[in-house]
Amino acid sequence: MVEYQVHCLRCLACGQETRGAWPEEMPAGSFGPRLQATTGYLSGRFGVSRRDTQEMLATLFQVEMGLGSVPAQEQRLNNALVEPVQEAQAYVRQQPVVNVDETSWQEENQTCWLWVGSTPAITVFQLHHTRGNGGVKQLLGADFAGIPRFLGTGSDRWSAYNWLDEKQRQLCWSHLQRDFQAMVDRGGDSALLGRPLLVQVEQMFALWHQVQAAALERPAFQEAMQPICREVEYLLEIGHLAVQHATTQATCRNILKYKEALWTFVDREGVEPTNNAAERALRRPVIWRRRSFGTQSEAGSRFVERIQTAVTSLRQQHRDVLDFLTQTCQAAISGTDPPSLLPVV
Repeated sequence: MVEYQVHCLRCLACGQETRGAWPEEMPAGSFGPRLQATTGYLSGRFGVSRRDTQEMLATLFQVEMGLGSVPAQEQRLNNALVEPVQEAQAYVRQQPVVNVDETSWQEENQTCWLWVGSTPAITVFQLHHTRGNGGVKQLLGADFAGIPRFLGTGSDRWSAYNWLDEKQRQLCWSHLQRDFQAMVDRGGDSALLGRPLLVQVEQMFALWHQVQAAALERPAFQEAMQPICREVEYLLEIGHLAVQHATTQATCRNILKYKEALWTFVDREGVEPTNNAAERALRRPVIWRRRSFGTQSEAGSRFVERIQTAVTSLRQQHRDVLDFLTQTCQAAISGTDPPSLLPVV
């Protein structure tokens, strides 16, 4: 931390005060860009409460900050992040593959949903008052599937994603694996169906890991997957028609409705069989939600969106988070263009 002090002298004869000039690069208030960034970093990255932030600043940096100044610094950072986050959102909407997911959120007394769109370099978050397809369309853009290089969207089977063409969607096999394990746990004829389905999933993931390790070429992978695809669909048909357990029947019927979306990752390089990337991205916001019970205002919700977008994307790119946030605050103070969250090509 750097402390700036303005020297002031009083004339002993006339009593007039003369002060030094305030540095142009510094804000008019008491706290500069590094401290603004640090305050937002502590809450947005590490989940430190405002009272604990106040204590940490005083203990570690000998900075006395009033409790009300902590959210004020967060909002300065929040406003400074508007342009970089908008640029990141536009970037995600143009990517050929995006993994998406959502989790509940509380804003004052209203239930909202925190949506996430994850790509290898950029992850964006948005809070909306809907869990329906309007939420994902606002996240990705209503014309997302129409971009020239679009390959697919990874998701679970939530109905909000049903507006996407099945051939441009990849159902998460981690979720499907849990569904098959649930069949086994039910016992009876459900277990007789669930066990061979789990065997096929295990073989599928073994082949996929070989592809990821460059030990198996994609044409060979596609050929090896053909009997697995046929067997899975055959077993699901049996479950739909012959298994007596109503829940198992419904699960098989529901999966078969979207069977085109089971195998997108086989034919399209870049699409993954799971939605784990989006689920991992949501872990830290979920911890935030449990700790703070959501947000108390729209401004607080926007801070959640922007700081989580910035922190997650920068960590994906192995960039220094605090330096970026400081540069962003400095740009807002000086009226210059902020740094970009986009990866350097």
